[in-house]
Amino acid sequence: MVRLAVEMRNVIKKRRSKTIGPINLELPEGHIIALVGQNGSGKSTLLSMLLKLALPEEGTISWFGKSAEGELPMEIRRSIGYVPESPIHEESHWTPEEAACFRSRWYPDWNPAYFEALLEQFEVPRGVRLGKMSKGERRKFEIAAVLAAGPKLLLLDEPSSGLDPFAWRIMIETFQRYMDEREATIIISTHIVEEVRRLADYIVLLHKGELLGMAEKDELLGTWSEVWVSAADETELAELAAEVPEALELKMQTPGMARVITSRMQDLEKRFSDLGVKMIKKRSLDLEEILSLWTMGHRPELTDSKRGD
Repeated sequence: MVRLAVEMRNVIKKRRSKTIGPINLELPEGHIIALVGQNGSGKSTLLSMLLKLALPEEGTISWFGKSAEGELPMEIRRSIGYVPESPIHEESHWTPEEAACFRSRWYPDWNPAYFEALLEQFEVPRGVRLGKMSKGERRKFEIAAVLAAGPKLLLLDEPSSGLDPFAWRIMIETFQRYMDEREATIIISTHIVEEVRRLADYIVLLHKGELLGMAEKDELLGTWSEVWVSAADETELAELAAEVPEALELKMQTPGMARVITSRMQDLEKRFSDLGVKMIKKRSLDLEEILSLWTMGHRPELTDSKRGD
């Protein structure tokens, strides 16, 4: 039986200009889950509800099988690590060492040796106030501090913001190692597709406050294809379109060549073979293209819809 890190049932959060939800999600333990969507899609609001910084008007949330009325119990709160999109203002006048001393009082599993090793690995300056650091340096401190607390559940809101490519690679490797060694669950809100491609096991797609679904990343990558076929002119293209219901999109691109988008590649190949249509080339769509189709209402045809409705 799959153990769940987070379960959300019919969760609705009403904002001034829009409504987030209803959200029904079952997020399994021991995986990295990427929250993907345009700005304003509801990603940060979802994370805030998981921390009870924002309370839903409807629905229920449980963490590791436990629900909570009012504030989060300390037992659950200590099991969650959070890196907000904007750093904590109250810590700006502290050095990394001072901020770590304060945080360690709240987390019994705080690992000072691990924290020091991460500061060293990330090249975070010592003895400098956090408010005087660059955005990237401050971000690296936040990541080191949240991991040193030893959480079972990591909530990361745009964690790579401000990081240079070298630090970004270290961050990716550090998160992967932490999840593998601790069997932790990481929920990451990001708009960087390469981050999703490198890190995520599952993708949760939000669009304009609506949950479009949840899918396993590796299965999602094989769902849509682009095919180029021979077509003499628009008349022949129109005749072809009537014969291939498997095609989502069929357009002339250059004289004698048409482009087809499909999520039913095997069926389409057989249909083209039966019709005697010449296939010139084909490729699988990349993740960004698939997510774009999904937001336009073309839900991927997956063998298992996973844990998002």
